[in-house]
Formats: sequence, C-alpha cells, structure tokens
Amino acid sequence: MSDTEITADLVRDLLQGQHPDLAGLAIREVVGGWGNQMWRLGDELAVRMQRMDPTPELQLKERRWLPLLAPRLPLPVPVPVRFGEPTERFPKHWTVMTWVPGEPLDHGSIIHGDHAADTLAGFLRALHVEAPAEAPIAADRGAHPRNCTDGFENFLQAVALDGIAADVRAVWDDAVAAQAWEGPRVWVHGDLHPANVVVSDGTLSGIVDFGDMFAGDPAWDLAAAWVLLPAGTASRFFDMYGHADEAAVRRARGLAAMKSLFLMLMGQNGDRGLPGGKPHWGPVGRAALDRVLKGV
Repeated sequence: MSDTEITADLVRDLLQGQHPDLAGLAIREVVGGWGNQMWRLGDELAVRMQRMDPTPELQLKERRWLPLLAPRLPLPVPVPVRFGEPTERFPKHWTVMTWVPGEPLDHGSIIHGDHAADTLAGFLRALHVEAPAEAPIAADRGAHPRNCTDGFENFLQAVALDGIAADVRAVWDDAVAAQAWEGPRVWVHGDLHPANVVVSDGTLSGIVDFGDMFAGDPAWDLAAAWVLLPAGTASRFFDMYGHADEAAVRRARGLAAMKSLFLMLMGQNGDRGLPGGKPHWGPVGRAALDRVLKGV
C-alpha cells in the first residue's frame, strides 16, 4: 500500500470522484491524528483519512455502529454520513463524518469540574448498555487488568516516576486483585483520553474517535474519572454514574494508572522527537497520575 501524501488537493479530488456534491466545500487540515488524518469539510463535516492504521477495520467499525449508537447518546459524537472507497490514487478507506465542535481537552481545560463529571457520567450511562452479540470484541484492550500486566510493567519501566513507582504499582496490584466484570458485555468507547474528547465553555462538550469501541467491561471507560476529570471530582462522577460496584472502581483506577503512564510515555517520546510522540501529553499524563493516586 503506497504512502500517498494526503493533501487538500487529494481530498478534493477524491470527493470530486465519489461525492461531487461535497467537493466545493472548504477543506482545512486538522492538526494531530496518527492512525487517521482529519480534514475539516465546510463547517459541519470532516473527512477521516486512513493513514498509519494498517487496516481499515477501525473506520469500518465506526461506519457500522456509530449511526446506531449516536441517537441515544447525550453528547455530540462523529456520525459517518458518506463512505469513500479505496482507489488507485488513494488505496485506503476514508469517511465523511459530522464535525464535533470544541477544543480537544489535551489543548484545553475543564473549569466546571462538577458539570463535566455529571456530563461524562450521563454519557457513559447512556453508552454502557448491553451490546448485540455481533458487536466487536477488543483485540488489545478490554481485558481484566490481570491480563494487561505486561503492558503496565513496560510503561512503568519506561517512565521516570521520581519516588511514586511503588504507589502506582500498589494501585495496579489492587486492580489486578479485583473481581472480574460479571455483567453483560456493554458498549465501551475504549480510548477515552484527553485528545479524544472536546471541551467548550470549560466543560465536556463532545466525544470523538470511536475506532477502538468494543463490547465488554465498562471499567475501561470508567478510568476516565481520573484521566479526564479535574482533581476531586471522581467521587461525584461515580455517584452520578451509579452502576459501578467496588470492584469496577478498583479495576477502573488501575486502568487509569496504566493510561496515565501511556500519556507520560507519549510525552517522553515527543520530547525525544520520536514518531507519534506528543510533548504536551507528558504533563497531562502526570497530572492524571496524581489524581489516580489520590483515589476516589
């Protein structure tokens, strides 16, 4: 598969060929994105171009399931409206989706913590319903923390933790010891981190990038109580969410520790100029880890 450079001209040509009624809209690149590259299309749409993702599977998953999930979710999410098929010029998939306005949280901030906690709890309550039998199962996430220990150890070794490594490991060990999810497999976003949510007016206003969604243990999303929300709001979040037992909170907290370490590692990679690294994620991950250590 050739690594075609994705430019505004390429996007316009692809639209001209497959969706000519959209080809006259303004096209602007959206900075960021790794597996996929995003281009704004007019004011209300975006084009998601498969880039580093080796297969179109994540886009095809969004195409299939987001139109079914979106109507019952209380926050805006990207909804696929047109499909782009591979061609000789661009032998990968691309999708035209609704644009979710707001600023990604890794470039913004939440000022109204209680409002954001209530908003996130309401969103996840609406999302976390039993999924149909044919819903996707996660390949590399979604497992009980005890099955993710190699990944956790790798992150822990890779990140400089100046004196808190033992505390972080204790949170992880507690998650590993927690009882497994025994409820039905529910819909899970699977990748709630600060670049995948948007904020407006100091609170959460939208959720994006559902490429990792799966049916399974909701603790993978409940980790967002620490990864996304400001300090001191986790207990309010869990009260509003209302469906998390003690074991789910323990699993979620361990997964939040792992996700925080991942953000720190991406920050470290960015500082070193490595591909995919994001320097501004380091402080975001460290702040999240501090919240994890404080608990609920």
